[in-house]
Amino acid sequence: MNLDSESILFSCVRQKAYADEQIVPDLTLLYLESGTIELQFAQSKYVANAGSITLIRKNELVKSLKIPDENGQPCKSVNIFLTPETLKKYATKNKIELKHRYSGISLTDVSNSKFIKAYFQSLLPYFNHPEKLIETLALLKTTEAITLLLEYDQRLEDMMFDLSEPHKINLEKFMNENFTYNIPLSEFARLTGRSLSTFKRDFKNIFDNTPERWLKNRRLQEAKLLIKTGQKPVDIYYKVGFENFSHFSTEYKKKFGQNASGK
Repeated sequence: MNLDSESILFSCVRQKAYADEQIVPDLTLLYLESGTIELQFAQSKYVANAGSITLIRKNELVKSLKIPDENGQPCKSVNIFLTPETLKKYATKNKIELKHRYSGISLTDVSNSKFIKAYFQSLLPYFNHPEKLIETLALLKTTEAITLLLEYDQRLEDMMFDLSEPHKINLEKFMNENFTYNIPLSEFARLTGRSLSTFKRDFKNIFDNTPERWLKNRRLQEAKLLIKTGQKPVDIYYKVGFENFSHFSTEYKKKFGQNASGK
């Protein structure tokens, strides 16, 4: 459930494995209390187990698989969202120069910090009583998180204080790396530093196709390759960017003239 400040989220996932995908809009500090989370980025994969603490940079596309632990305990996490507004206020107060265009890794593991670990332990009593963590306290805890991260590794400053908007990047490379993410075209445009109209125009010039048609065909081609490796259609439709199996099956048969199962 969200707090009024929208800076701290206590998350408790159902007691079955659960997959989703999202854009991480803000710099996020994630603590996993129980269960396992598999995070799949375009170029890397990270598995967080109980006790893991990770810092995920903003504007990341990620597919996550949340798995209960072996005793059936649900996947439970505490997420601290470090918004541009909060970071800018912190930078101004502490005379930190804002950064531009951080291009480092998607995720940093900070589990080794005993102070950050103790910080999250101080938040756990609020897990079942989030209403007790009033907005004033939430703001103090968010500021504390920023300070602890910088004390743990000053090099994190480049990731944390890049408050710039996505800039214009190589569209062909980005799309070929991220076509499996089922997000609106407007978000593909934003993440490549373009307006929607410019995105569509550039896309047509590069791929000689509309984004919608190209994405569908590219996802189906990827599905075909995965099926050839022995993976089951029902296990891969989500991986390649389709929302449901029925739609995937229909489009696969239209494209290749046979069922995805080969039958």
